[in-house]
Amino acid sequence: MPRVLTGIQSTGIPHLGNILGALLPAIEMSKRSENESYLFIADLHSLTQIKNSEILHQNTFYTASAWLACGLDTDKTVFYKQSDVPQTTELTWYLNCFYPYNRLQLAHSFKDKSNTLQDINAGLFSYPILMAADILLYDADIVPVGKDQIQHLEITRSVANRFNRQMGETLVLPKAQVQKDAQEIPGSDGLKMSKSKNNVISIFEGTNKLRKQIMSIKTDSKGINQPKNPETCTIFKLYSLISRQREKRKLKEQYLSGSIGYGQAKSLLLDKITKQFENETKNFEYYLAHPEIVEEKLSQGAKRAQNTANYVLTRVRKQLGY
Repeated sequence: MPRVLTGIQSTGIPHLGNILGALLPAIEMSKRSENESYLFIADLHSLTQIKNSEILHQNTFYTASAWLACGLDTDKTVFYKQSDVPQTTELTWYLNCFYPYNRLQLAHSFKDKSNTLQDINAGLFSYPILMAADILLYDADIVPVGKDQIQHLEITRSVANRFNRQMGETLVLPKAQVQKDAQEIPGSDGLKMSKSKNNVISIFEGTNKLRKQIMSIKTDSKGINQPKNPETCTIFKLYSLISRQREKRKLKEQYLSGSIGYGQAKSLLLDKITKQFENETKNFEYYLAHPEIVEEKLSQGAKRAQNTANYVLTRVRKQLGY
């Protein structure tokens, strides 16, 4: 039975891009009887950016609530917080000692900010090794990733290979399963949806905010009765991601014939998102009102995760002579 592992950072309330690109695909994979799924909240990774205990705790709670609201079955999935498994940081140290400094300098997470070294902490520099520990600690076979995260899997496999060559076969080498659509979900400005770009569509933050975000989607200047190109329109792209084929065909025909304006298309998208995620929104509000349920599910998941982590870490320690 292949073991599938994936995680999401706790940087706030997950937006539509997170939900469509990470949460729902991972939940679908967890439902397959042939898979054994480990899903976690990467709250230790968030510490590289956030230095406020209240915000960190709140973001983790929001992220966990979103997973549960979207239908994650914690009886069939090991669902936990990264920080609840201290074995993660122990394995991170061991792996750090087997990976060269100059290779970490090539990591995207470091290179993207290398021109402003004053903004880089040691945690951000060694970020890929913590991610490798997240994966290797659970003997993961498959790791779903977006194309922008493939390098992290390559580093994970590289450090595992280095350890195995020097210390003996110990760590399982995972394979990346590329989520082709994850990086293609556009935000309100047409670029990849991201909190850092302030271009997100939020389904869990109230109808008024959702309406404002959708109405702010950038379009070209074509008038109501002019033909429009659906392939270059963010509204159409988002609508297509959550609609049936006949609904997409109908809207495409309206675009090409010039029988719909962008304002109407935005209203159509708002209505579609509201109805599509009605149950998830209600579930999210329920978990916000019952934090004790969320905490209990995370606690139970952490115990299961620690059992696996101890099994793997025992192998690693033995090879190291500890």
